[in-house]
Formats: sequence, C-alpha cells, structure tokens
Amino acid sequence: MENQGFVEFAGVQKSYDGRTLVIEGLDLSIPKGEFLTMLGPSGSGKTTSLMMLAGFEAPSRGEIRVAGKPIQNVPPHRRNIGMVFQNYALFPHMTIAENLAYPLKVRRMGRAETERRVARALDMVQMGTLAQRRPSQLSGGQQQRVALARALVFEPDLVLMDEPLGALDKNLREHMQFEIKHLHERLGVTMVYVTHDQAEALTMSDRIAVFNRGRVEQLATPAELYEEPATVFVAGFIGENNRLSGVLADRQGDRGTVRLESGPVVQARVAPGLEAGALVTVSLRPERVRLVPAEAADGAGGERGLFGHVSDLIYLGDHIRVHLADGPAAGLVAKIPNNADHQHVRPGGRYRVEWGPADAIALPVGP
Repeated sequence: MENQGFVEFAGVQKSYDGRTLVIEGLDLSIPKGEFLTMLGPSGSGKTTSLMMLAGFEAPSRGEIRVAGKPIQNVPPHRRNIGMVFQNYALFPHMTIAENLAYPLKVRRMGRAETERRVARALDMVQMGTLAQRRPSQLSGGQQQRVALARALVFEPDLVLMDEPLGALDKNLREHMQFEIKHLHERLGVTMVYVTHDQAEALTMSDRIAVFNRGRVEQLATPAELYEEPATVFVAGFIGENNRLSGVLADRQGDRGTVRLESGPVVQARVAPGLEAGALVTVSLRPERVRLVPAEAADGAGGERGLFGHVSDLIYLGDHIRVHLADGPAAGLVAKIPNNADHQHVRPGGRYRVEWGPADAIALPVGP
C-alpha cells in the first residue's frame, strides 16, 4: 500500500516488562503539516508513543517511519525533531539568545547563520527584545515561548510537544493555545501534541487521536469526535455527556428507537454495526437537553416519557446547570443558556426531558 503519511506508526507495540503491553499495536498515519493531538487520561499510552517517536523509548515491536524511512536505529539528536516539554528545560546559566543558539552550535552551524536564525526565531514568538535576559528573569509564558522558539530554530521536520502548557494558569494557557495554533498555521510544520486536556485538544488540533489503555479508540477531527463519537469512552472523554442504558428496539437507516432500562422509549441516531436487540448506551450532551414542565408536556408518551424532578440549579454565568433526580431521568444533567428561556426551571419542579432526533447517539456498550 502506498505510504501517504509523513509520520507513520506501523504495528507498534511497547512493553516494559515483556508481558504487559503499554501500547497494543499502534497504526497511525500523520500527513505532513498536520497538527495532531494525542489525547487521553494518564496511563493511556499517549506520552509513551510520543517518546518512541522522539527516540527516548524504543518500540518492542513494529516500525516507526518519518518521511518513509524507519527511525528506530536513528539516535534522538539525529532525527531532526524539535521538542517542547512542560518544564521548559531551558539552561538557567545562559541568556535567551544563547539557549536558542545551543542546538545550532551542536549542529556546528556558522556564527552568522546562527545569529540570523536566533533573531528570526525570537521574532517569531515576539521575544526579540528580551534576547539578553536569562530564564529566571522571564514569566512562565515567556519561558514557554522561548522553549517553543528553541524547538523551531533549527528548522526541524517535526515538532513534538509533551503537555507544554500544563504549568501555566488558565488565562495564559488559553492565550498560548492560540499562539501555538497560529504559529503552526504560519509555518506549516508537522506538530504532534500530547495532552490530557480535551478542551485544549479541541481548540488546537487538525485531528485528535483519543488513547485509552494503550490503543487509539478513535482518530478524527474535533467536530467529528464531539458529534460522532465511536465509543462510549470517547463520548465521555470528549466533552460532557449523559449516559442512558437500554436496548436497541429497532433501526431504520442511521436512526433508531431505544427502550431504556428505566422504561421510556427514546429516539436516537445509531452507531454503525448495531442491530435490533443490541445493548446500547445513549450518549446525550447536556446542552442538547430540553426541559418541558410536566404540566405543559404534550400527550406523546404521556407518563411513559422521560421525567424527573430538579434537584439542583447551579448558576455558572453563561448557562444554568440543572441536575435531575427521581424518576426515569434521575442523574441527567442539562445546560440551559442564561436567557429568558431558563426562567421556567425551578428547584423541585417536575420536567419532561426532550431532545431533537439527531441530538443523541446510541453506541455499543463498552467492554
């Protein structure tokens, strides 16, 4: 088969003890110029995969290729890969300019070319006026910019980032997300980014590989992962969702009817491969939930509908978070925009839960 990927993992496995697989056969193709995020909880295998690509870990089986060439036997310093770490890893005794010049010095680059590249890289991250300062004289955000510039200064084929914004506060973290995203758009360099923060992944990525227990559960664009999760794990890890257990009663094309364990029958989109009689979990995003006062609910479904009482109303500024208790809808969460529409919702009130036919998806029950 023709190799279309700039970076490729082909049947890659990793075990540290020879018995337990940390990576269970990774097949992943990353086109040149893509911003791909490896997303998952701690211990899912995302950082191990990045470290194998960087050359700090070796695969137990399989092959990793960059530009069509296997790199297992190429030492890290010869892979032409830039790295950005969470702790910045700057040399404290060197100036900012000297930190950036170091990887060029290792590559025996001439003085004039070194100075040109350092100046260009600093301008790229808007740090040109601070070239003679030391890392201790910079803020966390400025140090992270320097670390990013140092990863780019030698014009690498590939830039790898391991939780690079984890040490920053929320506002600065969000600002740096956009800076890195815009820098990627300007330079077109291939970037592989590791994070456990799903909001960060949704903001920055061209595609996201969702890792779970050493394998990729789904590889897709941010919108596809959110709107069309392939598994219950992905639905729960990407954004927030309500889960309703039941049986797929029937299916017509990509739509179907699910009889919930709590009794009501609901409509949902149906994931590929599911047939009538299958055990399913219905995934429903809280912002897609509509609450209709019980006394105003129409007769469709009557008392067999999905009803519950409001146990908590939490004011969160831009939206109201509603928790339901008692009855078939017990445990569901709704997010209601903070506008006139939310005024009918009151603590203790009884409501029918509704949603559009395309707003929920029935997924296979996970292992």
